[in-house]
Amino acid sequence: MYQNEKETGTAIEAFLASEANTEALKREDIHFTTKLARNTEYQRARKSITQSVKASGLGYIDLFLLHSPYGGKTMRLESWRAVEDAIEAGEVKTGGVSNFGVKHLKELLASKPRIRPAVNQIEVHPFNTRTEITKFCQDNDIVVEAYAPLVRALRMKHPAIVSLSEKYSCTPAQLLVRWSLQHGYVPLPKSVTKTRIVENSKIDGFEIDKDDMAKMDSLDE
Repeated sequence: MYQNEKETGTAIEAFLASEANTEALKREDIHFTTKLARNTEYQRARKSITQSVKASGLGYIDLFLLHSPYGGKTMRLESWRAVEDAIEAGEVKTGGVSNFGVKHLKELLASKPRIRPAVNQIEVHPFNTRTEITKFCQDNDIVVEAYAPLVRALRMKHPAIVSLSEKYSCTPAQLLVRWSLQHGYVPLPKSVTKTRIVENSKIDGFEIDKDDMAKMDSLDE
């Protein structure tokens, strides 16, 4: 999808074999995700998945997603069948979708797939709560992976975020990650700075209370 599977796989293997791997992590301890760039007919989709596995050099893909619902019903369902077959062949561990709406998920579930999508990766944060699709996912045991949980750093100075981060003695980013986790989502905070990556993961020391969660929910634009 992002044409970096080879580089990512090489970096993972290099880390696992390096002295930096102080916890003796193995391949199975790493969760590698990639996507199908566009929905297409079965054979092309199936070939693309196999190429992704080979490019990564990791032996298998932990989570493979259909990047979007574009392409029409037939292409969506054929692409999903390719994911199912890749799972059965051992090339993929888990299959999911990205940017699918309620309509697209209902369509896929109504097709009686052999394997149901385990994940829907969508943009979700207090300023874009997406309650209809998140509720549908949770009602149907589909994990919501929340991308852009930090609102692309565009709301870090919002008065409500600043006030609550001060109340909980955390950074605005930590507050936003915590909000996502308390809703049952899997947030995917993004940063190119190592210290911030580590900092964003340290959110076990506090819990946002019910009233403040509601206050953050009300920020939806």
